Amino acid sequence: MLFFGSRKNFSYIHGMNREQVQSIIKEVYPKIEKHYGYSKYHNCTPLVEVHHNIYVRLTGENYDESVLTETECDPDAEFDRQDNTIVLYWPKMKSKKLIIQTLIHEYQHYLQSPIWMKRYYSMGHEYPNHPYEVEATKEEKNWSMFV
Repeated sequence: MLFFGSRKNFSYIHGMNREQVQSIIKEVYPKIEKHYGYSKYHNCTPLVEVHHNIYVRLTGENYDESVLTETECDPDAEFDRQDNTIVLYWPKMKSKKLIIQTLIHEYQHYLQSPIWMKRYYSMGHEYPNHPYEVEATKEEKNWSMFV
C-alpha cells in the first residue's frame, strides 16, 4: 500500500543516504519480523528493497522530478503485495525513527488480508480512513521497541 501521509512534505535536504538507510534496515528488520511473525497470506516474510523513488523503480528510467510532481505519486514507502516486498524510498527517510515506523507500517500490510484491503476501498474508504491504514499507522507508535 502506498503511503501518502504527512511525511510526504519533507525536503530531501539533510536526509540519510542509501547506505545509512540500508544499514538501519539490516539492524531492525529482523526484530520486526520476529515480533510480528508470519502472515497467513504469504509463504515468507517480505523482502525489503530500497529505491530512489517510485518512478525509477517502476520504469527503470532515470529520475525525473517533473513526472512525480505532475502525477502527485511520490510515496515514502509501499508494500507490493504481488512481490511480497516492502519498498522504502530512501530520500524520504530522514531518521532512524522514521525508517522503523515505515517498516512497521508496511509490515502490517503484509499481515493484512489482501481481499479486505480491496474490499474496504470498494466500500468507500479512502487512505486516511481505511481501517487497515489506520491500524498500520497506529502500530507505528511501537517503533522504540526495535531500536
